[in-house]
Amino acid sequence: MGTAFAATVLVTVQPEERTMELVLANFLLVAGMFVASGAAEPVQPKIPLPPVPVPKDVDPQMPYFRFAAKAADDCARACDTCAAHCAKLLAEGKKEHLDMLRMCLDCADICSTAGRVIAKDGPLSSVIAASCAEACKRCADYCEKYSADPIVKLCVAECRKCEEACRKIAKDTPPSPKPDDK
Repeated sequence: MGTAFAATVLVTVQPEERTMELVLANFLLVAGMFVASGAAEPVQPKIPLPPVPVPKDVDPQMPYFRFAAKAADDCARACDTCAAHCAKLLAEGKKEHLDMLRMCLDCADICSTAGRVIAKDGPLSSVIAASCAEACKRCADYCEKYSADPIVKLCVAECRKCEEACRKIAKDTPPSPKPDDK
């Protein structure tokens, strides 16, 4: 490792002539020599992974729950982005975007909550999934009027994907047991 640093190039310039390019070039040269010398990153201690459950312990619907939870999280982010975009358009005087901004904010909140409940296969997963599917349908239907805008178009696509995934969870998940059903 010591031989690689022996080839360091010295650049002499007056302090007032030093430019960002020279500083960057020097940094890249030293970094390249460090990498070329075979210096490895420090070894991080590995975190032990929990044991993987055997197939009989895994809910067979878990992949559907994970897919729906991811769809809900993706939709929440798309709706938040669309709401921020609507706020910008509203500030520019386009008042017709106020209702879409409010719709996207509400949909984002519902999807975010649904993603958390569905991910853990909570007892109210089917309830929140049905609500999320309906919210996504309404949001996508409303936003479709403005889908020429690429940000709004993404919001519509994510809402439709989330709606489909949540409808499947709402339809296929048995209702949670009532306290006196035990």
